[in-house]
Amino acid sequence: MDKWTVQDRHGNIILYRTEMIAYDGTPVRFVYDQEADILEIFFGENEPATGIELTDHIILRLNRQTRRAISLMLLHFSILTERTEYGPRSYPLNKLNEAPKDLRELVVRLITSLPISQFLKLSYFQTSPAKQMPLTFVESQPIMAAA
Repeated sequence: MDKWTVQDRHGNIILYRTEMIAYDGTPVRFVYDQEADILEIFFGENEPATGIELTDHIILRLNRQTRRAISLMLLHFSILTERTEYGPRSYPLNKLNEAPKDLRELVVRLITSLPISQFLKLSYFQTSPAKQMPLTFVESQPIMAAA
């Protein structure tokens, strides 16, 4: 992973950056800010996008016109990828309910398709016979462990 320093008005910020190719052939770029513990995963070229909060710590940036995922931002990355004795930590997609129905459908389609599904997994908890609560967890990749 390449290390580079960005100068801001408060001092230096150390960022780590690396690239890979997703299972579907999409170029993927990881940018990790160690001090803030934020990993942003870019899919292809960066472009203007709308940010959709999936949870308090996971934000999907997408282009609504092209219906394409631009990036996935993981706040508190080390906590999101922490394993427990029962497996990965899962988080309810509670923020997604605030989005309009058409946008929710687009987001679910994107996060259940490559390249996002390589890094973010979707499941659900059956709260009652008629109600499901969607859950997600970060699927750590070997390249992400270097972050």
